[in-house]
Amino acid sequence: MPRDRLVLLVACLAQFMVVLDVSIVNVALPAMREALGFSATGLQWVVSAYTLAFAGFLLLGGRAADLFGRRRMFLVGLALFGAASLVGGLADSPGLVLAARAAQGLGGAVLSPATLTILTTTFAEGAARARALGAWAAIGGVGGAVGGIAGGVLVHFLSWRWIFLVNVPVVVLTAVLARIAVSETRADDRPRLDTGGALLVTGGLVAFVHGVVSSESAGWSSALTWGSFVVAAVLLAGFVFLETRIASPLVPLGVFRIRSVSVANGTMALISSAMFAMWYFVSIHMQGVLGFDALTAGLAFLPQSATIVLGSQFSSRMLSRVGARPLLSGGAFLTAAGFAWFALLTPTSTWVGGVLGPGIAVGLGMGVALTPLAGAATSGVDRTQAGLASGLLNTSRQVGGAIGLAVLSTLATARADALTAGGAIAAAASTAGTTRAFAVAAVVVAAAGCVSLLLPRSPRPTRTSTPDPVGEPVDGAPAR
Repeated sequence: MPRDRLVLLVACLAQFMVVLDVSIVNVALPAMREALGFSATGLQWVVSAYTLAFAGFLLLGGRAADLFGRRRMFLVGLALFGAASLVGGLADSPGLVLAARAAQGLGGAVLSPATLTILTTTFAEGAARARALGAWAAIGGVGGAVGGIAGGVLVHFLSWRWIFLVNVPVVVLTAVLARIAVSETRADDRPRLDTGGALLVTGGLVAFVHGVVSSESAGWSSALTWGSFVVAAVLLAGFVFLETRIASPLVPLGVFRIRSVSVANGTMALISSAMFAMWYFVSIHMQGVLGFDALTAGLAFLPQSATIVLGSQFSSRMLSRVGARPLLSGGAFLTAAGFAWFALLTPTSTWVGGVLGPGIAVGLGMGVALTPLAGAATSGVDRTQAGLASGLLNTSRQVGGAIGLAVLSTLATARADALTAGGAIAAAASTAGTTRAFAVAAVVVAAAGCVSLLLPRSPRPTRTSTPDPVGEPVDGAPAR
């Protein structure tokens, strides 16, 4: 196999695994609750612990890749992710599972930005990079959808523990291939790591999500809820202040002056706020209302997975012809239409009549949008800051997903609880909560489509398109 293709395989394997672990737990949540005694709030934190740690440390992971070397940090991230997966699979308490999920998120934060950086420093800008980004985007999108299928198969035939343990052999295989195929590169400027910034932004995000989740039981006017929001505001304000004062900030705020970067990250955050919640709500609806077992619920995601691949491949082929903006906005508006369709669910809707069609629309729209998002987010950014740009895009994905899940879950639960208290049957109350979440998600993704229209018509990098060596060769390997 040519070396470039092997590099692409390594990057896609790692990205698939990292994104898979956001959604693979959804189908397994009922089994985990029964085995370990999770509360409803605790189940949400199984998802949120991963996404928040992932989001909070992604930028630090991207800068670490620039500083210490992309291949080195790729391997460090793999090792941490694999070790955390092993602990999660052997855990015997809810607390240990949540700790393992947070550690997985930290490993993913180191690993994920390195995957996109390795691609952008391996493939020259143009058709080759567009194809590579298309494959990377498709794998990332499929990871979210296949998570439901993989989780259902593993829970049905083995146990919920294998949603963690399955990562271990994949980590070993990916590490071996990376040692063979990926050359070491790193930035020449050697920026310092902004650990304080990473801690501030992570703490702020955790406090904000805690406030949203607390509002479900304590109420929006409670001291616990508002105290969490105040802490979040202070920490996030401290993060912004720190970034403007230190020499090597985690997020050089000047990068947002590049319009394609700002628009891509804003669009990604809005789309992800709906997409992450979708896997959660559809999984719960299929098992709790339609009566599917874990395996059937997982297999029910298969058509959606296929449309994500089709959308991504179409988008990667069309990107050089029509540009990023029409693909991104078209994909976003199609996704919004799919969510609006989901909002028409009733307790008597079948899978074919109520879930299949909107799931295909959402999957196709998301697939079309992913490739131009990846390209726009790194367009105009110097290669020495490729880790920063890729980390920023992934941060937007995870921050949007964590906040969206917390907000939409709170809205859905409040609606369902109110109807249950009024005497509604469980299926009707649950469906009403789910459709409220989907209706809000449709509005949010439509807003993302509007934001995407601000993308420059044909974004061009500010640097020369002639591929130059990146950084300096390490361990005798030529820089790519």
